[in-house]
Amino acid sequence: MIVITGATGQLGSRIVRQLLERVPADRVGASVRDPGRAAGLLADGVRVRRGDYTDPASLADAFEGATQVLIVSANETGGGAVAQHTAAIDAARAAGAQRVLYTSHQAADADSVFAPMPDHAATERYLAATGTPFTSLRNGFYVGTIPHLLGRALETGQLVAPADGPVSWTAHDDLAEATAVILTGDARFEGATPPLTAPRALDLEDVAGILTELTGRTIRRVVADDDEWTAGLVGHGVPAERATMLLGMFHASRRGEFATAGTALEDLLGRAATSLPTFLEGVAASR
Repeated sequence: MIVITGATGQLGSRIVRQLLERVPADRVGASVRDPGRAAGLLADGVRVRRGDYTDPASLADAFEGATQVLIVSANETGGGAVAQHTAAIDAARAAGAQRVLYTSHQAADADSVFAPMPDHAATERYLAATGTPFTSLRNGFYVGTIPHLLGRALETGQLVAPADGPVSWTAHDDLAEATAVILTGDARFEGATPPLTAPRALDLEDVAGILTELTGRTIRRVVADDDEWTAGLVGHGVPAERATMLLGMFHASRRGEFATAGTALEDLLGRAATSLPTFLEGVAASR
């Protein structure tokens, strides 16, 4: 059985759907914090069990009988996130999983200035030290982040954000399909995968240009002062710690941490990855 954690989340739910196109439903297990949100999976014949990274007993039940466990990274940062990841890894090994997979990031590095990246690196180090076969999925930066960065750009004609750098923006759907290929096919990566990214890295100036072409209205890239931008977030109710963490994303992109691009994702998919213009076309149409 292949068990997917976070199976009702943005990435996990897509991975489960991709798996159901490739293997019988009784070979797929969903580990979720709230089984009440997984009624659709139950109806599809997927085994649904409660699994919470902070509750090892629940993980033992959720991972029972698993041959492979995919651990979707926690939605927090710092020591708490790493502790949750290691608890899930330990539970998967105790359940007898023959392989543990983890959703890491293309920029996983202990020296990164974006808080989630050292967490990914620490989790990878722990996985490597267990001796259990593992695959760390070096996923590209989610293109779904862009709508949150746009603010009111399509209304005001100004895309206001701190100075940034190129990012190989990558679609959830593409990563989910590639993960299902790895889980069910012959593409078995030992350790970290190559970066699973779109083939080009583009910055917010490029985003503004693409939106200008798509909408016929000039969208101008405006570089905001770091401190003013962070203060603006806090003024709109974002906790100061989270605002600082989000600013780190821009600092990291300036250093080129997210600029790596390659063909590994497209090789797994056997097709072109979703392009940034294609994604932004949907964003523009929905506004």
